[in-house]
Amino acid sequence: MQETWTFDFPFDSISEQSISKLLCEKEMDLGIFLSYYYKKQGAVAENVKLKSGPQFSSRTSGSLILDFDLVFFNACLAIHEQERDSVHVQFEIDEANSKLKLIGPYWPERGMDEI
Repeated sequence: MQETWTFDFPFDSISEQSISKLLCEKEMDLGIFLSYYYKKQGAVAENVKLKSGPQFSSRTSGSLILDFDLVFFNACLAIHEQERDSVHVQFEIDEANSKLKLIGPYWPERGMDEI
């Protein structure tokens, strides 16, 4: 599984500051994006922050690290635990369409177990 998420990129220039500002504004959306990775474990991601600034590998792409709270909650089992985690994310900027695409890590899905 590898998740992607696309945001409008309303800035004229591509810079660390413009990407950082956009990600700060989209904290809730980033939580949803990261929660897809942890849904099978019964957790959601909250309080997403940029841990390290964007590192450009080209003029319109690169990587960054997101830091977040991973919250496990199950009322039936009286579980409410929280831990801090981080994830490495790639980004691509489509200048023609003014979009920023985040590409999460590739996590292979577990196949069926043999009997």
